[in-house]
Formats: sequence, structure tokens, C-alpha cells
Amino acid sequence: MDNQRTLLFAALAFIAVLIWQAWQKDYVLPQQIQQQVQSEGVNSSADVPNVAKSEPLPTGVNQETEPKDLALNGGVIEVITDVYELKIDKVGGNIVNLYLTQYPDTKGLEETVQLLNNTPSKTFVVESGLIVQNGESPNHHALWSASDSQYVMTGDELRVPLTWKNESGIEVTKTYVFSKGSYKVDVETSIENNGSNSWSAREYLQIKRNDYADKKANSMIYTYTGGVLYTDEDKYQKIDFDDMEDENLSQEATGGWAGMIQHYFGVAWVPEKENNYTYYTKALSAGKYVIGAYSPMTVVEPGQRKTINSVLFAGPKLQEQLKEIAPGLELMVDYGKLTIIAEPIFWLLSFFYDFVGNWGVAIIMVTFTIKALFFKLSEKSYKSMAHMKLVQPRIVALKERYGDDKQQLNKAMMELYKTEKINPLSGCLPILIQIPVFIALYWTLLESVELRQAPFALWIDNLSAADPYFILPVIYGITMFFQQRLNPAPVDPMQKKVMQMLPIMFTGFFAFFPAGLVLYWIVNNLLTIAQQTVIMKRIESGKEK
Repeated sequence: MDNQRTLLFAALAFIAVLIWQAWQKDYVLPQQIQQQVQSEGVNSSADVPNVAKSEPLPTGVNQETEPKDLALNGGVIEVITDVYELKIDKVGGNIVNLYLTQYPDTKGLEETVQLLNNTPSKTFVVESGLIVQNGESPNHHALWSASDSQYVMTGDELRVPLTWKNESGIEVTKTYVFSKGSYKVDVETSIENNGSNSWSAREYLQIKRNDYADKKANSMIYTYTGGVLYTDEDKYQKIDFDDMEDENLSQEATGGWAGMIQHYFGVAWVPEKENNYTYYTKALSAGKYVIGAYSPMTVVEPGQRKTINSVLFAGPKLQEQLKEIAPGLELMVDYGKLTIIAEPIFWLLSFFYDFVGNWGVAIIMVTFTIKALFFKLSEKSYKSMAHMKLVQPRIVALKERYGDDKQQLNKAMMELYKTEKINPLSGCLPILIQIPVFIALYWTLLESVELRQAPFALWIDNLSAADPYFILPVIYGITMFFQQRLNPAPVDPMQKKVMQMLPIMFTGFFAFFPAGLVLYWIVNNLLTIAQQTVIMKRIESGKEK
């Protein structure tokens, strides 16, 4: 009975979480976004990083401004590579528009995923520049120049240089270096002092985003959207938009990176690992948020030239590429608290995929593998349920005998368990041990961009989307129904009714789940039914106790 109660509570808790997440996405977030858009241009705030009070920021360029048509600013530079189509605004020299050409926004259509954008309702841009103690500086509001308005990759590398000069003889060149097949962008900031006085500046790298909702996201499934930070000392941290509202982060670290992530995709700045950078966050006006890092002061003497190297990542969260860019960057794939379990599961998925070339088949093979690993633990639980089912008629008889006298009923049931050598709790521990693995697998299937829009077979041409014909959810509901029939029925009538409704309820919920997740649960249920059936028959025949 305790097994049934545990499963019931777990199922109801799961449903409650789904309802809460759906309400947050469908009601709370749209309201917040509307308020943010309405407040554009009001209560403007500095969007250049704050440094020590003794080092004032340049005047006249530190106010958040409403995004305008790119052509009205300073003009744009179009860049086309084998994986990107993007635009760089000459005002600021920043990437303000970026499409991932290898990732269709909707399967079967030509439109590709737009990762970066610069509009009042949907702001997601990367910014960088230099700030000085006094005078003008090439920050992300300054006007930069370029020799061409369009750059197209024809080889293994594409360099896009932008230049800023002042009357004092300072020339700064910011060069974006794109590599073939890579979502890593090297950013070289070269400072040449042709003047007569020394010149000092700090480099800053930041990402600006508002908390907009993805209209195409599954409202039944929550994935994290917000800031992330990694340092050698504190490792991986999530800094959501509420955290930024509550407090401005200021943390010094050597190495590390700062980023913004969403489902499947992310953006991150990786500063020079040799220098001690200050990582910061800031909540701006109009519901915009900034996370970034600024460097120590760089001094360039007359006649000298110095170059600061940083790395920008903008693209799909492909773990193998992320590992090569920076330590800990693969943690942008948000498996949550169970990353230590999820990562081996993803490795196993990839291992099987390399052999079969189908992510759906790989999911089935992983399900078999996990079921095999927990075979003995599951067996103990199923044996307990089988014994409980055999004594179920006697428990019903006891309930009829004692009626509402729960004290006497519980006493009689304990005596029955003792006589039959049944431990009603013996099946709970195996279930509890397996829960972290099942949750980790859930997040692995949900978060891995490799499975996005991946086909399986027949009508399932996209494992990351819901079954268009609801066939898999119905099959799941049927398997859940038959699995329940193998378990002892709850004595309590209300519990019994709720348990009977669960297959219908979960069929409805799973209708909106990605097909890959539903496929896993179907295979898992089928294996469970097979294992329980064999155990039940052996116990009923007396071959096993």
C-alpha cells in the first residue's frame, strides 16, 4: 500500500509542477513583457559597467537608449559564414542580429533560428568596448568604421575589422574572427597609441537581454532562461533575472566566463584567462538585464600597440564544441542538479547514436540499458508488489471486518504482514534510488540540442516536438493502465479512484510533451510490465518467494 501511496504522491506533485510552470509561462511572463515594453524609454539607466568611484565613466554615452532602425544609427555590416548570417551595427560595433543558418526555426521551413535581436520587445545582443577614466572612448555607443558593408566567408576563416580613432592619436581596431564550422568567434581588440601621452582603458564584454518568452516554446515544459557564470573558484552559477533585480553582482576572478542561456542555445563571453576580470550584473530600465566582465586597466604608452583577446560563443549548446572553447562552458547545457548523472547518460546516448544513426533508436537502447542496470533493484520492488497483491483479498476482508476502527485495522494488517513475511516498505527504497536517474534522463532528453528536430520513424519526424497525431501519448496511457493492473489496488476508495484517473490525466499531459520523452516512458513501461508479469507468475506458481 505504501508503494501505491508513494507513486500517487509523486504523480500528483509532478502534475502540480506542470500546472504551475504552464501558468507562469502563459500568464505571468506575457504580463511582465507587456509592462516592460510599455516602460521603454522611461527611467533610463547606465548600461556601461561601473568601475571604482575614483574612475568615472565617460559622460554622454552611458544612458540606455531605445533600439532604433539599424540603418538610422550608423549603418550595418552584413556577415555571412557557413553557420551564421549576422549584422553588426557600426554604432557600438556590436552584433545585434544573428541567425543560425544550420538550425531551422520550424522543421520543414526555410526560416532559421534567430538567436540575437535588438527590438524593444525582444532584446538579445552582445556588446563590448573600452572605457577610459576621462574623455571619449570606443564603448558600445561609439561610432566605428569599416572598409566594407558585407563580408562573406570563402575559406576557413573570415576577419571583420572595425576601427575607431580620436584626435589624440589613439586608434582601436576590433576584429571579429569567424572560423569555418564553429560557433566560436575570436574578438581581437588592438590599441595603437600614435599620440604623445600614455592612454589607459578597460575592456568590457557584456550580454544584454530582456526576459521575453519564446512563443514557440512548449508551455508544459520549463527550461531555464537567464544569466550564468563560471569561475575556477565558485564553478558554475545561475544568476536569474530576479537575482539581478535584487543585487548587482561584482566578483573578481582569473579566467572563467559569463553568459545568457535559453533552451538549446546560448551566448557567452570568455575573457583572457591570464587577467583578473571583474564579473558583474545589472538590471537596466525597461526590463533589460546585463551580465558581463571588465578587465584591469590596460596602459598603452606612446608608440606602443597592445592587443586584448577574448572569445564570443553564440550558438547551439553542442557539448563537444563547448568543451574545446573554455573550461566549464559545457555546463551551459542545463541538466540542473543532476548533471553528474545526466552527462554519462548523454554520453551513452551519443555512443548508441554513433552506431545506429537514429536518436529514437538510441533512446530505446538507453532505456534498455538503464532497465538492465536497475534490474535487481526493480525486481525487489516488483516482488514486494506481487506479494501485496496476493494478500489483497485478505486486506479487503480485514477492512470490512473492522470498518472505521483504523487502529484495529492497522494492527490486524501488521499481524498479517508478519505472518506472511511481507515488508510493505521493501519496495519503496528501490523506487527512490531510481528516481534521480529517471529525472536526469528526462533532462538529458529535454536539454540536448543534438535531439532537436531529430527524426525517429514513421510519423515521428521530430523527437523534440509533440506527437502530431497523439498516438504515442495514447499508447503511453494504455501501458500505464496495464501496469497499474499488476499492482495491488489501494484499499482506500478515494485513492483507488485517483489511481484509475492517472492514466487519462497523464495521457493528456504527455500529449504536449516532446515525442522523445514519451517514447522513453513507453519503452520503460513495457519493460516494467514484462518484468512484473514474469515475477507475478513465478510467485503465484510457488517457484519464487
